Amino acid sequence: MLKHINETNEFDETVKQGLVLVDFFATWCGPCRMLAPLLEELAEEKRDLTIVKVDVDEAGALAARYGIRSIPTLFLFKDGQIIEKREGYQNKNQLLGLINR
Repeated sequence: MLKHINETNEFDETVKQGLVLVDFFATWCGPCRMLAPLLEELAEEKRDLTIVKVDVDEAGALAARYGIRSIPTLFLFKDGQIIEKREGYQNKNQLLGLINR
């Protein structure tokens, strides 16, 4: 499942629900636009994974809370706990390695 979230309360509830990959992105960011179709593919292929996209321009408080300094930045959460963080574009194999760790 792929969700766009910019509200802190909805974000907090979502990352507590199993395995969640969070993509902090911006619409003007080239690498973010390259990553988007790969995340959509993963959302279709991995039904046990929730993918959340957070637009840093619309959710500045969330971006600040997680110390986002470059985009895209990916966080992998498991039951509300961060288990991995990656910055920059990731190809599909890197994404699969991240979520299948």
